[in-house]
Amino acid sequence: MTVSGGRERDRSQGRSGDRGTRHPLPSPARRAPRPAVLVAALAVLALLLGGCGATGSGATEAPDGAGAAATPSPTPAEEPAEQPAAGHSGHAAAADDDTPPRPLRAGERRVGLRMPADYTPSAPYGRGTDDYRCFLLDPRLASDQAITGFDVRPGNPDVVHHVILFRVPTEQVDAAEERDDATAGQGWTCFGDTGLGGGPGAGLDDAPWLGAWAPGGREQVHPRGLGVELDRGSRIVMQVHYNLVDGAEPDRSAVDLRLAPRTPATTLLHTRLLPAPVELPCRPGRDDAALCERAAAVADVKERFGEGPGSTADLLHLLCGEVRPGPVQTCDRPVTQPETVRGVAGHMHLLGRQVRIEVNPGTPRARTLLDVPVWNFDDQGSRAVRPTRLVPGDTVRVTCRHTQRLRDQLPAFEGVPERYVVWGEGSTDEMCLGILQVTRP
Repeated sequence: MTVSGGRERDRSQGRSGDRGTRHPLPSPARRAPRPAVLVAALAVLALLLGGCGATGSGATEAPDGAGAAATPSPTPAEEPAEQPAAGHSGHAAAADDDTPPRPLRAGERRVGLRMPADYTPSAPYGRGTDDYRCFLLDPRLASDQAITGFDVRPGNPDVVHHVILFRVPTEQVDAAEERDDATAGQGWTCFGDTGLGGGPGAGLDDAPWLGAWAPGGREQVHPRGLGVELDRGSRIVMQVHYNLVDGAEPDRSAVDLRLAPRTPATTLLHTRLLPAPVELPCRPGRDDAALCERAAAVADVKERFGEGPGSTADLLHLLCGEVRPGPVQTCDRPVTQPETVRGVAGHMHLLGRQVRIEVNPGTPRARTLLDVPVWNFDDQGSRAVRPTRLVPGDTVRVTCRHTQRLRDQLPAFEGVPERYVVWGEGSTDEMCLGILQVTRP
């Protein structure tokens, strides 16, 4: 992984952990039935990349043997040595515009889709520095197709934080068009997911993602024979997260799709989302601010993004079990059906330090799918892996480390008071998200 700069070693581990009853967390006794909670509220995580989305929900085709192998889980490494912080601001890092697209393969064609006009973002609820906007695009498909690759092209990298492409099945097209027509200007506000309701496969184990882009993104091309389904008559929602830290500027983003006819020989790709909590207290000596109380911090997230997306911090405790405040958080998810991992990615924001995705950790069958020891927000590209088989009974764990010390180094936090950090949609909030691209029998 290419790292632009690096970051200061976080020696606060163990000092910025649990603070007793100062930050009461949701009680397990108040847990709601898991399926209802996840479908209704955790669809917000169908983010990117996060919340955002990591670059490309699919594995990029690589020469034989070039993909990274799933490796045995190593003993947790110590923090990287101290390094100066990478001076990114949380804005997207544009891909090299001079990089030509990869040649089409036999049977493929390109379809270009673009926002119909410039859009100037603004904080929709009057507070914060983020705007999530959904734009309805029509690929005009006369037959069932497979997306075999894509190239998201942010129109204005100074304000585009991430882009996620969502499938709109034919049964939701009318609702999407009504939502679009009823909203002034282009598109509609859509923190979390598209706001169109569940639809088939809208859960965490089969998210309706067609692709995603985040800083460091490049063209994604799926291996031969693999593709993401896109039915005749369906639409695409392009969700764009705009970061307004340095002000609002117009944007007109676009995407080029690689399409091929879907046949019985096409193996379909599915996206699994693996969110984990973020519970990062303020540092000792800096914890007297109002938003250093967890309840106040969660209320602030709800005020900026709405009750649904703002509730994710609490709902993740129902998914992942009880957690204690601290820099490292994990979430274990069971494998419920046979599947093969083809690509992996992680997503955090600016306070992220490390992210890891493991299978069956702590057992003789342990394997590591993704290990990013020094997180770089400006390089969130997905990684292809050699096909890794998962079976019912396996467990997948995502682990993230965050640190408040990066507030002292990154321009995006200049003048921003310290706060208790929970999962939130904003660029200066945080996320912990693992992403698997899988095929299933």
